[in-house]
Amino acid sequence: MKKIKNFITIVMFGATAISCAQQAPIVHDPVVIEQDGTYHLFCTGRGIGHYTSTNLQDWEKADPVFAERPTWTPKVVPDFKNHIWAPDIIEHNGTYYLYYSISAFAKNTSAIGLTINTTLDSDDENYKWEDQGIVVQSVPNRDLWNAIDPNIIFDENGDPWMSFGSFWNGLKMVKLSDDLKSVAQPEEWETIARRERSFELEDRDPGDAALEAPFIFKKGEYYYLFLSWDLCCRGENSTYKVVVGKSESATGPFVDADGKPLNQGGGTLLIEGNENWYGVGHNSVYTFDDKDYYFSHAYDANDNGSPKLVTKEITWVDGWPTIAPMY
Repeated sequence: MKKIKNFITIVMFGATAISCAQQAPIVHDPVVIEQDGTYHLFCTGRGIGHYTSTNLQDWEKADPVFAERPTWTPKVVPDFKNHIWAPDIIEHNGTYYLYYSISAFAKNTSAIGLTINTTLDSDDENYKWEDQGIVVQSVPNRDLWNAIDPNIIFDENGDPWMSFGSFWNGLKMVKLSDDLKSVAQPEEWETIARRERSFELEDRDPGDAALEAPFIFKKGEYYYLFLSWDLCCRGENSTYKVVVGKSESATGPFVDADGKPLNQGGGTLLIEGNENWYGVGHNSVYTFDDKDYYFSHAYDANDNGSPKLVTKEITWVDGWPTIAPMY
């Protein structure tokens, strides 16, 4: 593994922000899981980026998940270069399920794939990623949604659902089969969040209803839907921010703190950028050692807009998550 040096970790616990010269990766769209005392971070990158840590502060770069592009990807995105977006990782019944996105930029020529492994330890003799192919696919002019940014949640009945989406007509949710490898039959779909889209836009156009990156986290009796509004990936023009809503059901409807449904444009602001950070977003949320943590990337205005890992401890106030603002 290669140690990442000379970057600043942004670590914020409660209302206190700590900036220190820890070893932290430049990442985009981070998700995290723990196995046997080691934290594994997966993110957008060539072959899916992979980093490890024992303390959530010092990170080491590991080999990517895919040395070569998955064999099916050029059939969806011609001449696909193995730059894979926005993964999600879960463990279920002793197997690790890593979902990932492939897409042409600013098009819904997209698909969400799945690869599985019995361990995340690359030194284990059983370490081997086995690709399962496409779970769901979007096609221009057929679908007014985009098959990227997957996130898996089990509902109150133990049934698996995948939320996903970016721009177009909002964020979707579809029930998965029990093996987590395909859409369940008969199909069950929900629209869990959306913003108003200009009617005159063509279906191929991503549109002006900028939202993406759903992540659902259960806390107590509620499911919390986190999502990102506005624009990522545009350097000084990035305007990413994170909003949240909650529901007593994993499939919604989710409402914000004012009671407005997220599928009608609602969303309570959790965090946004400032003069030092062009934008912050595409987050994930987990409980580690009885503490709830927020992970995302933010675009560093003092480093040419580089996307850097942000880690924060969540506190809960009147049933809503709160985190320290960007410094």
